[in-house]
Amino acid sequence: MSTAPSAGPPVHEVAVLAQPGVIAFELGLPHKFIGTATDPDGRPLYRVRTCTLDGGPVRTSAGYRVLPEHDASILAAAHTVVLPGINVGTALTEGRLEPELAAALASVAGRGARLVSICTSAFVLAAAGLLDGRPATTHWLHAQRFRALYPRVALDPDVLFVDDGDVLTSAGNAAGIDLCLHLVRRDHGAEVAARVARRSVVSPFRDGGQSQFIEHPLPEPADSGTGPTRAWAMRRLDEPLTLVELAGHARMSVRTFTRRFRAETGLSPARWLAQQRVQLARTMLESTELPVERVATEAGFGTTASLRQHLHAAIGVAPLAYRRTFRGASNGALGDHDAVNGR
Repeated sequence: MSTAPSAGPPVHEVAVLAQPGVIAFELGLPHKFIGTATDPDGRPLYRVRTCTLDGGPVRTSAGYRVLPEHDASILAAAHTVVLPGINVGTALTEGRLEPELAAALASVAGRGARLVSICTSAFVLAAAGLLDGRPATTHWLHAQRFRALYPRVALDPDVLFVDDGDVLTSAGNAAGIDLCLHLVRRDHGAEVAARVARRSVVSPFRDGGQSQFIEHPLPEPADSGTGPTRAWAMRRLDEPLTLVELAGHARMSVRTFTRRFRAETGLSPARWLAQQRVQLARTMLESTELPVERVATEAGFGTTASLRQHLHAAIGVAPLAYRRTFRGASNGALGDHDAVNGR
């Protein structure tokens, strides 16, 4: 007697709203970095569709028009609505929206769907009143104008993206990739997000708190850069690496190494190491049944208390809760002692 294949997880509906003056590069990011996410059996986890308010064409920042297949009616079924950046519009200049757009966004927010802006579309969410009293970011070039138009928003122009639960905002262009991968990671875990990133040959993880102000976004190919030392450190995250050891491997003074490291990554060596260890711990919690004590040791935190502190600071949950989210409580290797201690 044959058994029907499992249906798999329900597909998450994503609507991408293309506005006049949409940034051409950003318009395709949700399709590429959210729409290609699949479960281990290759089944799509999202359906990404693009619309305009009236279903008609809109001009992009690149000087050509796009004609999506849908109008704003698909917003009603979307679990997530993404607004790529724009280079024209009253939200950028006058702090207001056209009534039809304001009504559409109010309807989306009113039913609890997740709203995501890339780059300058933070202006649109702010003009709709959806960022009042909330943390947000946008491209640093537009920070001064944003603050003048929307003083009620807690703007942080230094970071790549801000996740405030049901509303997420990002800086421009490449930070939109980081935010899309973050959404996949948040919904389905690091392994799924890493598969998406590998397909497009991009970094699978850059923390939202990483600075926008990076002098050299890519490691220098020469041996004088810190890239080889970062690769060396990634193979030794379980060891208590010190700044002196890192600088010594790079054959630099501590001062020069720290300066070069920050210029290349936007982070201090200590913060970068902590981020890599948190990411390794998350992957292990998702994909293995190792006890929390072992995860803490192999990720370089030493103690479960240190792991718990760092994980909570990064994503707001304890190890046990995180593992349950992605593996289910029955698959974990934690006992009652772990649960009692909040691991």
